[in-house]
This record gives sequence, C-alpha cells and structure tokens, in this order.
Amino acid sequence: MADAYIYDAVRTPRGRGKKDGSLHEVPAVRLAAKTLEAVRDRNGLDTSVVDDIIFGCVDPVGEAGSVIPRSAAFEAGYDTKAPGMQISRFCASGLDAVNFGASKIAQGADEIVIAGGVESMSRVGMGMSGGAWYMDPSVSIPGWFMPQGVSADVIATRYGFSRDDVDAYAVESQKRAAHAWDKGYFKNSVIPVKDQNGLTILDRDEHMRPTTDMQSLGQLQPSFTIPGEMGGFDAVAIQRYPELEEVNHVHHAGNSSGIVDGAAAVLLGSKKAGKTLGIKPRARIRTFANIGSDPVMMLTGPVDVTEKLLKRAKMKLSDIDLFELNEAFASVVLRYMQAFDIPHDQINVNGGAIAMGHPLGATGAMILGTVLDELERRDLNTALVTLCIGAGMGTATIIERV
Repeated sequence: MADAYIYDAVRTPRGRGKKDGSLHEVPAVRLAAKTLEAVRDRNGLDTSVVDDIIFGCVDPVGEAGSVIPRSAAFEAGYDTKAPGMQISRFCASGLDAVNFGASKIAQGADEIVIAGGVESMSRVGMGMSGGAWYMDPSVSIPGWFMPQGVSADVIATRYGFSRDDVDAYAVESQKRAAHAWDKGYFKNSVIPVKDQNGLTILDRDEHMRPTTDMQSLGQLQPSFTIPGEMGGFDAVAIQRYPELEEVNHVHHAGNSSGIVDGAAAVLLGSKKAGKTLGIKPRARIRTFANIGSDPVMMLTGPVDVTEKLLKRAKMKLSDIDLFELNEAFASVVLRYMQAFDIPHDQINVNGGAIAMGHPLGATGAMILGTVLDELERRDLNTALVTLCIGAGMGTATIIERV
C-alpha cells in the first residue's frame, strides 16, 4: 500500500448559523468553491489532474444537494475532468472524506484527491434530510434514538461531570480560541470569504464569545431538560442504565457546539504526485478507523475508536503529541480526557466547536488542518483527530509530519 500525504489544508471562517450571520448570503456550493479555489491557487494546481473531489455534507438537500463538490468544482472553474462525490457520516463526514480519499491513494486508484466538507446551517437547517433513525419506530426503538443533548447529559451524569465542570471547560475553549486568533495561529489555513466584488464578507470565526465567564454561563438554563423529562428520553436512558436513577441536565448553548456555516478542503496526494506538482508534503496519514458505539450515550465513540485505532497502529497514547476532538458538547471531551488520562494541555489546544462552531459536514476536515498547523508551530510530530457521531459512532485518524 502506498502512503497518502497531506499537501495543504484550508478552511473558511465559521459564520453564525442564523439569518443575521455573515455567511447566510453565501450558499453552501459557494463556500465549498472558495476552498477549492484556494487549494488550486495556493498550490498552482492543474485541476485536470485531480482524480476526485470528496466532500462531506450532512444535510445534502435543496441547494446543498446534487453532489455538491461537483457543483462547487464548476463554480470554482475547475477542469471538467475533476469528478466529485458527496458523503455523510454525520459529524465525522469531513474527516471521513479525507480518510476515503487517502484510502483511494493508498490503493493506487488515485494520485490526487481534494477532500473536505461543507455545511450552510443558516440556509439548510439541521436534520432537513430526515431519516428513519429519527422517524421510523421500527428503527428508532431498537436504535435507542434520543436527542444528542440528552446523550451528552447522560455522559455527564454517568461519569460524574457537574454543571461547573462543563461550564469551566466551555470558558477555557473560548479563551483558547480567542488567544489562537489573536496570536495568528489560524492565519495559514483560514481563507477570507469575499463577494463577487472582491469585498471581504468574513475573515474571522464569528461565533466566538471571548468574554464568556462562569457567571454568564451560570445564568443559562439547561437546554435538554424538556426533551429529557417531558419527551421521555430520560426514561429511555434510565432503562438502558438503571443505575443512573435520574439524568442531571447540565448542557446549554454556552457549553455545546455552535451552529455555524463553513467549508474546508484538504489536498491529498501520493509522493509521486507531489514531485510531479513540485509541492512538498506536510504530513502522512498513518492510519484511520471507524466504529459503532452505544447509541444511548451516543457520543462516547471517540473513546472506543481511539482504542481500536491505537491497537491497529500498534501505538500507545504516549506516541501522540496532540489530540483534537470535536467539542460537540463539553462532556464529550471531559469523558475522553478522563478515559485516557489526557492532560488538557494536549487536547484542543486552540479551542474548539464550543467557541468557534461546528459546521457539521466540514468540521472533521477543519480540525485536521488545525492540528496540523499546531504540530508545525510547536515542531511536534504526531496527532490524533477524532469526532463523536450521531447514532453512536466514532471516527479517528492519526497523522504524522514528514
């Protein structure tokens, strides 16, 4: 099997996923096209040699449907020889797009792949694509369907995380993200989104609230008490875990990931492709894995898939310099750190989705680029990137600098 290398990684800023968000006027196809343009222009890429464009999109309906990376390639002015494919594994879609592209390169099927993801959550609402897991009792009952926020509260209850614990984590995420922006840590990867006149619409993550503190978060009411208690999902959780007795609802908008718009793209290739194009690889994709996990807690998949991945790679936790775990909810990261005894100064060192937001289909590719930049800045070698996933799954990837 050949090695697959990362040659470049770009992302848009994240815009608030509401009608008054700065990126609301920009359709998903245009966000995706901006990243394709950046990959081409930054690397002098002849787009006729691109073997595939693979993008994650969790709700590929309406204007975000019809194989959006192919449409984005048209808008970006790519050669028509560059095909496109759209995939979804809920929140891990962007990382899985990278993994899928890497596997095609490793097998010798492709030489150059652009992989990433896009989501315009202000224009195509979360869950708009529907599905049997939500709606069909023959699936939702054996699949233990429940809202993710309730699952996050179940994790907090089962593993002993208090309201103060999750709020303190959220405050730190905001501080780290603000510090990273102020120090210019994202400047290598974030591309401004401009309008047709060349005027900048957004050049900085818009969801951040750097003045957040424990007092301000303490004023917020838990978001998932009503679906948990009145919707009956607490009872579902207790049926699965009778030792809980009750669910302590601790998550709210301030310690959960933000709804935002954004896109990301990663340029992948073989060693031969890099030499042909005259560009140097930044990292090698060492290995990756997926796993199914408990659908009730739902969001503990990163723990399970990390165990699987390290065993497969014959690596130890001590071999990993930095960890990047999507901050879907604060308890997800707290449980991961607890399970592996990972110090906080090794994980999500520049903040995460609680501060900057979670554009579902794009986030996996975004955080891959974020941790690669940080490896280079700190002159470290190896990182593990992972995400929790709806319906109880986990995806993880290990990259090594070259």
